[in-house]
Amino acid sequence: MSTRSRLPLIVVAVAIVASTTACGQKNAAGSAPTELRLGYFPNVTHAAALIGVEKGFIQAKLGTVKLSTTTFNAGPTAMTALIAASGGIDASYVGPSPAVNTFVKTHGVELRIVSGASSGGASLIVQPGITDVSQLKGKKVATPQLGGTQDVAARAYFKKNGLSTDPNGGGDVSIVPQDNAQSFDQFKSKAIDAAWVPEPWASRLVIDGGGKVLVNESDLWPGNKFATTLLVVRTKFLKDHPDQVKALVEANEQSIAFAASDPADAAKAVNSQLKSLTGKALADAVIASAFKNLTLTDDPLAATIVEQANRAADLGFIQKPDLSGILDLTILNDVRKATNLPAIDDAGLGGKK
Repeated sequence: MSTRSRLPLIVVAVAIVASTTACGQKNAAGSAPTELRLGYFPNVTHAAALIGVEKGFIQAKLGTVKLSTTTFNAGPTAMTALIAASGGIDASYVGPSPAVNTFVKTHGVELRIVSGASSGGASLIVQPGITDVSQLKGKKVATPQLGGTQDVAARAYFKKNGLSTDPNGGGDVSIVPQDNAQSFDQFKSKAIDAAWVPEPWASRLVIDGGGKVLVNESDLWPGNKFATTLLVVRTKFLKDHPDQVKALVEANEQSIAFAASDPADAAKAVNSQLKSLTGKALADAVIASAFKNLTLTDDPLAATIVEQANRAADLGFIQKPDLSGILDLTILNDVRKATNLPAIDDAGLGGKK
């Protein structure tokens, strides 16, 4: 069984510094690692990870390599752990914006996207009296974390609709980055007016919090598809341990196929993991609603990654990005070929290896 934790970043950092051995690296004999450290979130948008852990798919694929897991609330924190000097985690499920931000800020060195995991599953939920985005002027809107995928999506949407924001909570719309559970409580108490959040929090805000959907983010994208969750790996780990990365990609494929073949059992597996991680399972109506708004897919939807990166640059989070090399789909396409599936195009983003 995996080791699960939900440590604040400062605790993760201390643990990393205190460690005398980077567990994910080769031992003295140069053999395979004894452990793969995986990050993911207790969100339905990370269903592929939750299923893979709950059903044992990831550990089975890794064989004698131990799976250890750490959960995070949002992407920037996970990416800090990924690129920590001593190696906090080796791989993570994460949204496009933190992955892109980290790639750009490390000059394309520290990570590679090796697969997609999900599309959709994010919405702007508002208090019942709000019927138009213009009514959010002067209001407070929560997002999971500054610079995260939903944070960038919210700011870009408000900007497109003539509403300014700034990183300090100023502007026409005051964006408050905070933990999703905190946003839920504050929404119920009407301390905030809206929240742009991933599933299951969007469904919880509607079903348990009395809110309503003002914007389903899928409706803003061509074909209703956009990258929500990706599987990223530290570049050095990918180079040193391709077999373990292949095992992780294969398990990701298995989880996605399992969810497609048995959605009800997949939802149960996800809910079981959520209960283990948060202490409480979701109501049946919430988990059903969350799955309805989400598509599990191994396609990273490269064009939407580029668009989300351009939005982050436009908002000032990163410089205008050169994303050449951010995708390395070699292992994914080898796995797909073995099961007679067509290769996924990296849309020119696989330049660096």
